[in-house]
Amino acid sequence: MKINLIKKALKNQADNIYHKTQLDFAYNNNALEGSSITPDETTSIYEAGTIKARSNKVIVLKDATETKNHFTLFKYMLDTLDDELSEDMIKKFHFILKNGTLTDSEKEWFNVGEYKKLKNFVGNVRTSSPSNVAKDMKNLLAWYHKITKKTLEDIIEFHVRFETIHPFQDGNGRVGRMIIFRECLNNDIMPFYIEDRNKDFYIRGLKEYQNHGEKGYLIDTCLNSQDNYTKLVKFFLED
Repeated sequence: MKINLIKKALKNQADNIYHKTQLDFAYNNNALEGSSITPDETTSIYEAGTIKARSNKVIVLKDATETKNHFTLFKYMLDTLDDELSEDMIKKFHFILKNGTLTDSEKEWFNVGEYKKLKNFVGNVRTSSPSNVAKDMKNLLAWYHKITKKTLEDIIEFHVRFETIHPFQDGNGRVGRMIIFRECLNNDIMPFYIEDRNKDFYIRGLKEYQNHGEKGYLIDTCLNSQDNYTKLVKFFLED
């Protein structure tokens, strides 16, 4: 299937594939990070701007706000597809995702839309120190933009390096996976998002890649998610 057809369908907000991708991507991308918002609640936020929750459930405002923000982020990502991936764009991704999340954006040290001020970590992987983030991000983008014909493996490599830098105080995974979707679209590769049901495989794949240079596990997980999105796209776009 031609990626240009998918681009066109996704940019048409009235198209069913745009609607379905918005819902599924927002739910899964946030769920991977522990969001309490369910698929039904995600749909309610998107379609009605309300939350239909069980009577005994307490809604976490941060989770609901990040769900709403993810819809805005996805649209912004599509609107800026013709622009080159840059530090400013990646910072804007982070700002859109985290803006208005009271527990984060009101903390000065959290630095929404800018690189982290405090050291952070992911598992047992050592991430870039705050003083090195800007340099490491410049080097990452310089390496990436030198690749004239980018492959899925290159995009996954970028993702692993980005997550290892971990440039923001929080939200790195969601921003990183949004970049994957974007860069696949821009390089005539079937885009995809990691499903929450594949969370354990995805985390293991990242760790194997980061700690041991073992690429196969993460690549296989991404290929599985890519196959699943291909089926979704074909359902909507093929006669």
